[in-house]
Amino acid sequence: MQQKKMAAPCRKMASRTLWKVLSHFSRTGVKSEGCRHFSITPICEAALQTKPGTEVASSPWTLMAAVCLQRLPVISADCSPLEQRFKDMLLQLELEKSVLSDHELRLLEDAERMSRKQSGDYDLDEDDSSDNQDIILAQDLEDAWEQKFQNFQTAPRVVADVDKDLTSVERCLPDSLVLLAEQQVGGEKLWLLPQAPWQKGETLRQTAEKALSTVSADGFKATFLSNAPCGVYKYKLPRAARTESSVGAKVFFFKAILADRTAARDPNPALLWAKKSELQQYLKPAYMMKVDRFILNL
Repeated sequence: MQQKKMAAPCRKMASRTLWKVLSHFSRTGVKSEGCRHFSITPICEAALQTKPGTEVASSPWTLMAAVCLQRLPVISADCSPLEQRFKDMLLQLELEKSVLSDHELRLLEDAERMSRKQSGDYDLDEDDSSDNQDIILAQDLEDAWEQKFQNFQTAPRVVADVDKDLTSVERCLPDSLVLLAEQQVGGEKLWLLPQAPWQKGETLRQTAEKALSTVSADGFKATFLSNAPCGVYKYKLPRAARTESSVGAKVFFFKAILADRTAARDPNPALLWAKKSELQQYLKPAYMMKVDRFILNL
């Protein structure tokens, strides 16, 4: 009996039309006079409106772009003892599992033919050629290769004079090198990655390309790896040099690979090529901490 009493209101509500239900809630809801309405439109409009004659304040931070230009290794590095043992093992496995080359098969056939000739068990009709120069030609070819190999002189892997010249791009061929430029910052000269200030109307990538083209008269042919920076470094000017409109600079780094390692006609003492292990001798610790994150010692 109790279930029927509870189900009756439900059936009555279900039988009502939609507009009756909505009107029921509108009559029983809170009156509009008791609610306070909020609107964000006037606030947004007020925030976007600026008074006539006022200017948007410029940032006190100077934007700059720098280039991490790397010269990749030209020759392979020397193997460590463990790497050399592993290399010898691979060569031995390759030799054991390899098959004879065409030249080696030809030498075996010629040796067999020569032994049959010496034993008298050889028919001239088996040989298409009228003379027996094949085995001599094969041996002569192998001797010529050996003579050519003996006359071949490899280029030196280490050139002491060039390796000590930090301005030469030909130094330390097995290592990866990074270009550093001596630039004026405030009242002192510092070794930094080539950088230039951003100008209105250009992208940071264009600023980085400009920085690379202005550090050397000969220019560098480089391949940039991305249009986006790979790191950022922020520094403040000395207190004596700070102003309300200039507090410091934000430097955005771009990575590039040297495409042409043609040596410059005249060495530039304001430029040097350093290995990653040598960078800490020229860069300040805070700057080095930022740069070390994206320089790969390939």
